[in-house]
Amino acid sequence: MAQLIKLLDYISRYESNPFHYPTQYIRLKQENWQRLTELWETENERENFLFEVEQVHDVKNEKRFFKWNPFHRRKEPHEKENEKEFERSLPRSKEQLTRYFLNELYPFQLKWATSTVSRVSFTDRNHSADPILKHLLQRLPDIYLLMYFPIFNIKKAPIEGEIILVSPIDLEIISFIKASPDATVFADPERTWTVETESETSKIISPTIALKRTEQIIKSILNKSELEVPIKKTVLSQTSPILFTNEPYNTAVIGKEKYDEWLEEKRSLTSPLKSVQLKTIKALLNHCQTISVRRPEWESDDDYLTPATFMGAE
Repeated sequence: MAQLIKLLDYISRYESNPFHYPTQYIRLKQENWQRLTELWETENERENFLFEVEQVHDVKNEKRFFKWNPFHRRKEPHEKENEKEFERSLPRSKEQLTRYFLNELYPFQLKWATSTVSRVSFTDRNHSADPILKHLLQRLPDIYLLMYFPIFNIKKAPIEGEIILVSPIDLEIISFIKASPDATVFADPERTWTVETESETSKIISPTIALKRTEQIIKSILNKSELEVPIKKTVLSQTSPILFTNEPYNTAVIGKEKYDEWLEEKRSLTSPLKSVQLKTIKALLNHCQTISVRRPEWESDDDYLTPATFMGAE
């Protein structure tokens, strides 16, 4: 699960220590996944054991069936007691368990991206249901550090950036096109692109404009920090094909037919976090706008979270 290091202009734990929190997050996630799988295995073992016990009693009762009860068998007291005592709290399959874990992890990530030990930002509750944000976080590995529409403070002026994905090997600026599944997007060389459906045709501002603006900001920050990081620009659509005569300069355009391939390429990257990667997010976070207030005195937050806290048991 990728790490959300900046969300709009909310305060982020990663701002206070960008070298500490990425590794702490990975450690806590691994600890809690191990703990959860152990609980899951214990539940499976207990359920299997009770099933075997039930099967044994069924066989025994079948032998008694013709002797004393022609209609049905009554469950013995210890069987009822076992049924009462055991109730699953976790999914049965490993795939369902993974999905459960990721869903439990998501609110925790939003918490780290909107608060610190002493300060908190007022947030929009819609972020918890943002399909693109949740999709990127849950489908990408935790070596990816995500900035979701950060607001840069350049010469005392706030400028909204696009989605920024910092990996151990490069930095990718992303623009998602949201269109209905029956739409086709035409990437025109002008300032606007065309979106066509069977019933209507509309225009959208070319996403390459915002990508270039964000690229210029990032290059300026990295040059100032004497950091050399490969920068890529990508236009994505999960739902619609994107057609073009000439691909925009130095920009990858990926419609729904190649989206899974793009995602799989990201997921296949295996690498530890890199020093230049952490230096990059430090430089970028230093130039982001942040709005927050002090935490109320009655609220507390442990900066060094335990595995139990990580799973939401606070």
